[in-house]
Amino acid sequence: MAGHFRQQLPYGTQQFPNRPQFSGFMKPCRFEGEVQNLEVVGKIPNEIDGTFYRVMPDPQMVPFIENDPWFNGDGNVSAFRIQSGKCHFKQKYVRTEKFVREREAQRALLGKYRNKYTDAVEFKIRTTANTNVVYFNGRLLACKEDAPPYALHPETLDTIGLEDFDGQLPSLTFTAHPKVDPVTKEFVCFGYEAKGDGTPDVCYFTIAPDGKFLETVWLVSPVVAMIHDFAVTDNWVLFPLIPQTCDIERLKAGGEHWQWNPDIPFYIGVLPRRGAKGTDVKWFRAPNAFPGHTANAYETPDGNIIFDLPVNEKNVFFWWPDKDGNAPDPTSGEIKADFLRFTIDPRASDLDLAKPEILSREDCEFVRIDDRFATKKHSHCFFDIMDPKLETNFPAIAPVMGGGHAPYNALGHIDIETRVVQKYFPGPTHLCQEPVFIPRSTTAAEGDGYLMALVNNYATMASELHIVDTRNFGEACAIIYLPIRLRAGLHGNWVDSQDLALSG
Repeated sequence: MAGHFRQQLPYGTQQFPNRPQFSGFMKPCRFEGEVQNLEVVGKIPNEIDGTFYRVMPDPQMVPFIENDPWFNGDGNVSAFRIQSGKCHFKQKYVRTEKFVREREAQRALLGKYRNKYTDAVEFKIRTTANTNVVYFNGRLLACKEDAPPYALHPETLDTIGLEDFDGQLPSLTFTAHPKVDPVTKEFVCFGYEAKGDGTPDVCYFTIAPDGKFLETVWLVSPVVAMIHDFAVTDNWVLFPLIPQTCDIERLKAGGEHWQWNPDIPFYIGVLPRRGAKGTDVKWFRAPNAFPGHTANAYETPDGNIIFDLPVNEKNVFFWWPDKDGNAPDPTSGEIKADFLRFTIDPRASDLDLAKPEILSREDCEFVRIDDRFATKKHSHCFFDIMDPKLETNFPAIAPVMGGGHAPYNALGHIDIETRVVQKYFPGPTHLCQEPVFIPRSTTAAEGDGYLMALVNNYATMASELHIVDTRNFGEACAIIYLPIRLRAGLHGNWVDSQDLALSG
């Protein structure tokens, strides 16, 4: 139980730890409610009609682990409903087992991040549902990769309950990054540590638009490592392994779930998307590195796979160091990702990958594409950028930034064919969260539409929603002001009103 482990706060404390991840803009928000008709500067284009959903880790209770990572907060889901040039805001916590039991107890009961051996009580389902929120088959799914998702009502944000897909879910875990095939509308998913903490088992499965499971494949990973995101083509699925590894004995001793391992390759598992057996997977290898969020993957006419994603040579999750306590200094600038393209021959017997092509050396993450082109060849990508040449006033904002999250001071758009990168700079006291792309219409050309992202304004200590027209990427066509501060989120998605209506 929690009392046996160090870094424990005094029992019953009602003050958040004096740590960067709980300070400044990262101070927990803990707001539930709604605000109608948010203030808008500029004009929200009338073509934008739908809801932007996002989720942030936002602890409702003071943790009893003093250096609790910000990843461990309760899932708090925001919804920005945009229609006819107006924006309405709503926010509500996911009623997980953890949330409900802690509210009843009026204190924190969960211990360390993904370590059940440090909890104050035993949980049936331990998740915080705080990493992504996606829409499928009429429901919102609040996902965190350590458990099944929680289903929410897309309009009220009320929690419906744990989603096991009518008892069909075979895995104990569920990815935070499920994919929707834009043509077949299949929901393509997986879970790692799928038979429990510390297990090498990966469960891949696909779900028809009506919720029926189409196939399930069990495979074994070469190491028990984090598989945060993945990619899908017409005929293949790709699993990039982050060299953060888990050891069950370390967990039982009260240690961290993850530990950086610099001595193993960067693995990419390649599995046939349909009709596969677990033994059909091939684990390709590249030099040790930290893969970021995937952009997309597709197949070439000669049968190769093109896979685009940012990759960092250093341990991005520096708060989980290696076995000797080594980790990069987040203030040194050494944590920097290049945007890379891997070409993979799935038929190859040589599993050592060729050196990837560099698409851009801009320090980027949270890459998004026009989702209508998922699994197909893409020519446009959007992402967050950290560009030290831009005029961000870091001396002014540093005291109130808080810590734990990566700072990105611009939004970027790359034309893959020309390699030209355009940037939107929101201002000297602003940093960007993950963007989402909204097509101008259902028939618009790839990448023609709007990029939307939450922006932290450190001068006002409040959040803003910026909308950028991709035809004029250098400036915002609308800035929507919130009267509150939303701490760093992890992921979110845009759902068009037409898609909501069709599912409803």
